[in-house]
Amino acid sequence: MKISEFKKALSSINSLHFFVEKSNPIPSHFHITEVGESSKRYIDCGGVIRNEKCINMQLWHANDFEHRLTPKKVIDILELSEKTLQLEDLEIEVEYQSETIGIYTLCFEEESFVLKPKQTDCLDKDKCGIPPIVKQKVSLSNLNTSSPTCTPGSGCC
Repeated sequence: MKISEFKKALSSINSLHFFVEKSNPIPSHFHITEVGESSKRYIDCGGVIRNEKCINMQLWHANDFEHRLTPKKVIDILELSEKTLQLEDLEIEVEYQSETIGIYTLCFEEESFVLKPKQTDCLDKDKCGIPPIVKQKVSLSNLNTSSPTCTPGSGCC
């Protein structure tokens, strides 16, 4: 989600709800402790030099249970950050404490923001000799339905 998409989603809701992977709610007294731009210049395992930039936003909570951010306040924080730091409209990467500092992408689902864990990956699978994942295609007409393992009313599901 880009910063412009985040602000648009914020303007469509009345209260903030953040989840880690949709099932673990982030306490409603969280703070946004940082908003900035991160850049990364590196060489991948195949020898390709890469450059990446993103908006970095850190969420944190403490024992100040009365602290509450509103969607409008978050928009104000983002707009101040954009103006002061001259931020581009980039993808947002969220940092949030798990066992260590977790790094997440940000999604908007059912009027809530969901942090989805980022995954590592090989960026040059061809040079590393990693075969592509091929999904097996199955025709539904070829499925064996003569001996179903679960029937309606059997209590198996």
